[in-house]
Amino acid sequence: MYTLPALPYDYAALEPAISEEIMHLHHQKHHQGYVDKLNAALSQRPEASLSLEQLLRQAKSLPEDIRTAVINNGGGHYNHSLFWQIMSPNGGGEPNGRLLADIVQKYGSFQQFVDAFSNKALGVFGSGWAWLMPNMDIVMTQNQINPIMDGEPSPILGLDVWEHAYYLDYKNVRADYVKAWWNVVNWPEVEKRYVSEV
Repeated sequence: MYTLPALPYDYAALEPAISEEIMHLHHQKHHQGYVDKLNAALSQRPEASLSLEQLLRQAKSLPEDIRTAVINNGGGHYNHSLFWQIMSPNGGGEPNGRLLADIVQKYGSFQQFVDAFSNKALGVFGSGWAWLMPNMDIVMTQNQINPIMDGEPSPILGLDVWEHAYYLDYKNVRADYVKAWWNVVNWPEVEKRYVSEV
């Protein structure tokens, strides 16, 4: 049985970048919905005993009757669980140490990385995510796909660009949402994930 993780901060804590209203809807309605549908799909199934990461790493080879539900709802659960952690009311600024050095080595400067990641997020057609991988590549996925479903390491940073993540605050101007989101990125958490993956 999979469960909705509590947020590590209050619903209003990310304002003004992300409103309390969006956080309530996003966490309590959308994320809870993914958890509920995943549990329903795996009811009475042996796969329900797997950790979420184990489940998603074999998602594309699961029996056809549960595969789509696991990819969509298990992916939604995993992606959002990461998303909440890599944001903080004390976020923003730049990372430190090895992560910053490796970003600068790959992209030339931290700002050039921000620009590249933002452009990737803005380039997602429809609903999806932009991810920073441990090898410093920036990738995007559609819907609730996560790179671990294709055997990749877990991303260390992810940005939700589904409209439900920003529409109440930013209407159809995704660029304003992406720009504001950098002010709440929890770099210590991203650094911790980076160190554990490399």
